Amino acid sequence: MTVPHDVQDLADHRSDRTNDQVIGQEELFAAARRRLAQGGGVLLHGPAGIGKSTALRALTAEYAGKSRTVLRCSATESESHLPFLAIADLLGPVLDRVADRLPDTQRCALEAALTGHGEAVLRPDGHHGLALRLAVLAAFRALAADGPVLVVADDLQWLDRASTELLGFAARRINGTRVRMLCALRTQTPGGPDVNDCLRGLPHDSEALRVAPLDRGQISALLARRGHRSLPRSTVRAIGAASAGNPMFALELGRALAESPTPPRPGEPLPVPTSLRALLLGRLDRLPAETRRTLLVAAAGARPTLALLHAAGRTDAEADVARACALGVLVADPENHTVRFTHPLVPSALYAAADGPERRAVHAALSRVAFDPIDRARHLALATAGADPEVAARLSEAAGLARDRGAPSVAASLGLLAARHAPQDAGHSPDAYRLRAAEDALTAGETDLARDIAQDVLGRATEAAERVRAWTVVIDAAGQALSEVDAVFPQALADAGDDPRLLGLVHHRLAWQALLVEGDSGRARQEAALAARLAAAGGDRNTELLSLAFQAHMEVLRGHPDAPATIARALEAPQDDALACDHNGAGAVHCRWTMMSDRLDEARSTVTALLRGARRRGMVEAEVQYLRLLAETELASGHCGRAVDLARESLRLARDTGIGEAAAGALAAHAEASGGDPARAVELAEEAVRTAERDGDQIFLAHTLAALGHVRLVRGDAAGAVEALSRVRALEAGVGIDDPAGGRWHGDLAEALVRTGQTQEARRLVEETRARAVRLRREGVLAVLDRAEALVRSAEGDAEGAEFLLTRSRERLALLGRRLSEGRTLLALAELLTRTGRGGAGAREEAGRLFRRCRALPWLRRVEAMAAADTAASAGPALAAGPGGGPSAVHAGPAARVPGAAGGPGGTAGGGVALLEGLAAMERQVAGLVMEGATNREIAGRLYVSVKTVEATLTRVYRKLGIRSRIDIVRLTANHPAGG
Repeated sequence: MTVPHDVQDLADHRSDRTNDQVIGQEELFAAARRRLAQGGGVLLHGPAGIGKSTALRALTAEYAGKSRTVLRCSATESESHLPFLAIADLLGPVLDRVADRLPDTQRCALEAALTGHGEAVLRPDGHHGLALRLAVLAAFRALAADGPVLVVADDLQWLDRASTELLGFAARRINGTRVRMLCALRTQTPGGPDVNDCLRGLPHDSEALRVAPLDRGQISALLARRGHRSLPRSTVRAIGAASAGNPMFALELGRALAESPTPPRPGEPLPVPTSLRALLLGRLDRLPAETRRTLLVAAAGARPTLALLHAAGRTDAEADVARACALGVLVADPENHTVRFTHPLVPSALYAAADGPERRAVHAALSRVAFDPIDRARHLALATAGADPEVAARLSEAAGLARDRGAPSVAASLGLLAARHAPQDAGHSPDAYRLRAAEDALTAGETDLARDIAQDVLGRATEAAERVRAWTVVIDAAGQALSEVDAVFPQALADAGDDPRLLGLVHHRLAWQALLVEGDSGRARQEAALAARLAAAGGDRNTELLSLAFQAHMEVLRGHPDAPATIARALEAPQDDALACDHNGAGAVHCRWTMMSDRLDEARSTVTALLRGARRRGMVEAEVQYLRLLAETELASGHCGRAVDLARESLRLARDTGIGEAAAGALAAHAEASGGDPARAVELAEEAVRTAERDGDQIFLAHTLAALGHVRLVRGDAAGAVEALSRVRALEAGVGIDDPAGGRWHGDLAEALVRTGQTQEARRLVEETRARAVRLRREGVLAVLDRAEALVRSAEGDAEGAEFLLTRSRERLALLGRRLSEGRTLLALAELLTRTGRGGAGAREEAGRLFRRCRALPWLRRVEAMAAADTAASAGPALAAGPGGGPSAVHAGPAARVPGAAGGPGGTAGGGVALLEGLAAMERQVAGLVMEGATNREIAGRLYVSVKTVEATLTRVYRKLGIRSRIDIVRLTANHPAGG
């Protein structure tokens, strides 16, 4: 049908917003747009519920617009036997537009088909006469003569045979016209057409695009958008796994769980709503009852095999499996004799459809024959009704085995089952099982589940040890947002009484509160030392070592001389294997210490081993942190591509679990700015700052602001960088952080200060930071400070001193293996040599080679821009501006002091030089470009800064020169000729 103009305008207006509703299909949309723009057609395909129709509607809304015709049809299974129905839907609304342009025989044939008299145009063999085929083709061509045409056909698998044949005939002959086809096909439909068959029915240059499942983060975003924000993260993860990324399945599961008064019990699959059971199990109605019983046993088994099905009493397992495979419900592996369901929701639907006695009978059979002790214990629990101490003990043993295997989430589930079967009067109370399950859930990153369990225990527990243990779970589940649980600490201390073991647990958390909430590293160190002494007195070795590690961490940040000794104490044996790779353990502190000491190879090997251990034990929070540390190590070493990949992985995991999002975002911003997308880096850094501010986390707020300052500097916003990094400076001073190797933001701030004309402040920063770096022997920091001081000297007109410092900085950084920073120094040296007329091409080319090896693409683009500017300058007037303030720009001093230059960078030759003598370097460059007639946007582009920075700089120029506008600059220049 033709879309009315008002509807077309609305579609144009809403097209971007429509696409926002389609989560996770950006690549699909881009490919579909390209194909439709080039001609032909697009076939979207995928299983039921994957989002084909949603994508089809969104793409159609984009295409609909002025002078465009959109023809739509959507078939259904119940109407698939009616001939010509799809053709009637497509061409019926526009028949009056094309009828007069068709020959009589074709018009009559088409009208007969559209009015339900299609039999009149059938040949004796049942096929459609040539007149009708040509009529459909002519109708499309007539519409295309008026403007672009989009033919939209959803659910091709239900399209009636007559319409399918007619559309195929026309589609093969519309190439070169303005007709496009956009279709969708449901795959995995028994007896339905396959993708290749349907593609042959589209224009020759058509493309089949698979609608991909959503990942876990996208499923979470989809559920949140549809109002299911209150679902716990662990439940969202379970929905993502059960739905296999199918958005319709995920939404139905989310709705069912949100409406359910009680969540599923541990060990049981998610409840499958009736709306999905019919879709998932409809095919099973054709199977015998005994085959369905075999499928239920397979659904209840964790890893079903033919041998397991036989052992559980399914004597005809092979035949049953063959029937299910023929229906597309199961897939069998004949080599390993295993079977699996084609979709993870099918076993859940089978389980949900069975009644209680039937489920218990299946679990009882499996509990006797399951090969794995964890599976046997789980089936025994689900087959048993009521309390049973023997079952509880078996489950506890199985939880320990799962823990050792690195499956803490499974251990938590088994622990909750144990609590359900433990008698209240038993020696091991149900709440003790629950608290161990909560601690396993924390390890698995399921913080919301852990918090819920602990709060449930606190509602009835009276024993001090259980209450303090529950309080510590609540505190640990808060993560970085400890300000949200301030009220918990007094209650935990009151419950601990005078028990040193319990007090050690609480004071260890108080140390974290002192650092993250109060921003007091000194008091945090004292609390950690007290916690270590209390834990040692109470015989709690793990808390003692964790407290020593935290004490060492504070000493590292404060530049305390005892830091190495405290790290050594925290690393002493005996050590629990899990503690050795804990993200707050001594191994993590030692890794950070080696990085700060510029021992990058040692840091890499240490953190790689820690990451391996954390993954082996399923320690999610540790995995997030070690991915981040490894990315940081790779970035410092100049392996930017690897760093970007690791940082993105860490951020995905952090967002998925809600653990360490601010820190992961900050590191990802650093990595993107150096080896990825600088625009994305700004977004990540700003988001990380908001997250840290929301959590009230003083330490990670400083980290996120440092990242924001860095990416702003890389993007050319020196004023914005000064703003962010000055906050970091104040925060770290307030917290008591003394070691400059922790954040390494000082060089960025000094550079940003120089670029905004605050040279004296930059010098003060360099001098005070150098004193601390010399005392702590931080060679990497000293090398960067050499580069920063070179910027200051260059701005003051000391080009020779600047060159010496840059050469020394480059040599130091090369020895330390900090290749990315070495490249920045080489770029700064190239700019200095270019501006002083001594040829910086060699240094620039060397910087380019280094950035290319590092895969530091944003920095490489900066080198290429500098080379292009130099080429343009050599070909143009002598007074052309230099490349300006890139990320490592060395600012030339006053133009009159630069040897061999007709004018300063961005300045003018002769007239105006004396006028600009009193301005800072950045101010001279901007004023010089104003004299050339450049606009603020052009100045920003040439100097690699923001328009906002240009405006702020001009304001300072006006104030210093006593003028009011850029016109006054030109007038003053005219009144001050050369030599005058």
